[in-house]
Amino acid sequence: MDKDINKLYKEGFTKPVIRIGRWTLIAATFFCFVPSIYLGLRYGAVPPIGNILSAWLLIASIYGPYYFIEPISYFPVLGIAGTYMSFLAGEIGNMRLPVSAVAQNVLKVESGSKKAELVSTLAIAGSIVTSVLAGTLAVLAGSVILGVLPPFIIKMFDFVLPGVFGSMFAMFALKAPKYGIFSLTLCILMQILLKTPVYVTIPVTIFSTIGLALYNSRKNKVNNN
Repeated sequence: MDKDINKLYKEGFTKPVIRIGRWTLIAATFFCFVPSIYLGLRYGAVPPIGNILSAWLLIASIYGPYYFIEPISYFPVLGIAGTYMSFLAGEIGNMRLPVSAVAQNVLKVESGSKKAELVSTLAIAGSIVTSVLAGTLAVLAGSVILGVLPPFIIKMFDFVLPGVFGSMFAMFALKAPKYGIFSLTLCILMQILLKTPVYVTIPVTIFSTIGLALYNSRKNKVNNN
């Protein structure tokens, strides 16, 4: 019975999601270049190839590690469909990931299960619609609202993203305190004592915590057998 359900889920949900998501992201990537292509063809505004490569190398050196870190670290919470949708819509860390995590926590579904993936997909879809509406409102009225807010209120916006990540860390750490303490301790050690760059601290902390969890899982299986 479980095999039939898994097969039905794979054929009816997983494969179509991968097919649609793959081509949607490829199309989105192409359309990102359309303004540059238009300027080049219409006005001949084509920078030297050396400048293009230098700019690309600068961006890649800063954000390159995140090409690997973010999909791996976000996928267990977002799921397949949620990952495609989130990387297309953006605002993953400050909106898609918290929405997905909170929805799964409220509905008490098992992390990594098919139910969790479906809950994540619906939650992220709702957040995208909400953010589009909110973004439209912000464009129309945001400058007016910000203009009447006192400076100390605007300054508080700097703490919104750290607050979101802090609350998410607390939520997940409470589910597995041992791994939460380990990752937090390692992060503090590397950042404060060793003063390692952020792009080194993040992957080391993530993969070390994953490694510890896999080691303990295998150890428990051996002991139970």
